[in-house]
Amino acid sequence: MAKTGINKAKAIVDAAAAGGWAVPAMCLYNLEGIIASVKAAEAKSSPVILQLFPWAVEYADGLLVHAAAEAASKAKVPVAVHMDHCQSPEMVKRAADLGGFDGIMVDMSHYEKEENLAKTKELTEYCHARGIITEAEPGRINGGEDGVSDTADLEGILTTPEQADEFIATGIDWLAPAFGNVHGKYGPKGPQLEYDRLQKIRSSTKGRVELVLHGAGAEYFNEKLLQECIGHGISKCNINDIVNSPFLEHLAEKAKEGRLTALIEESTAVIQKHTEKCMDWMGSTGKADSVRLE
Repeated sequence: MAKTGINKAKAIVDAAAAGGWAVPAMCLYNLEGIIASVKAAEAKSSPVILQLFPWAVEYADGLLVHAAAEAASKAKVPVAVHMDHCQSPEMVKRAADLGGFDGIMVDMSHYEKEENLAKTKELTEYCHARGIITEAEPGRINGGEDGVSDTADLEGILTTPEQADEFIATGIDWLAPAFGNVHGKYGPKGPQLEYDRLQKIRSSTKGRVELVLHGAGAEYFNEKLLQECIGHGISKCNINDIVNSPFLEHLAEKAKEGRLTALIEESTAVIQKHTEKCMDWMGSTGKADSVRLE
């Protein structure tokens, strides 16, 4: 990368890969989530990644990004800020120029393969020149998430080691493989994860990129399933409804009481509780000191 210095997001995930654990990357939508994630990280002596969608830039003209960046800089443990599923070249560049992001997912998976690769390479170079690492998605992970453009009608394409090599050639730092994982609901059969595929991808990419898990929905992804994925090479796990669903449930239950400050504090504590649980599940608890930032 053109800029000197340690990239916190890369340092955190590198430490996770070396230690055989994974860092929770918390998909956040508000200040409560940012505060709760940092509090959880400090309470558990765990690194954490604060993960925002392009919506966070559009909704508040970057104010939420700057809040996350300030929270990360003041934290007593390693905390990084990452943009998930950035699906337009214009937004990738806007986010990179905004400041505050340590990483950006350059998600061009809705383009045909050759254009996907070309855009990923160009945008990775743009981000690297600004000291920002990149993530990309070889194949295509089915489904959609709140805060992301709707691509749920696109057919999922499972990742092969050959596809992984093609994306590594673009210069990306992290790779999000499609191995049966989906965004959103898994359907009546639940997750049909192809661990052999994931293991082959890990074996062929080790030392060149680190692997990211998308689609860790609360209905199925508990400690056992997360550890299974980590055991096959995942070093960063994206977490959304595991924390955000309890947050919404608490708001719905308590909102009629009318005590706004109490509601904000209580709902922040709910997110923190479930974030700490994720840190225990993924083995990041107590690992803050293993991240090299110097």
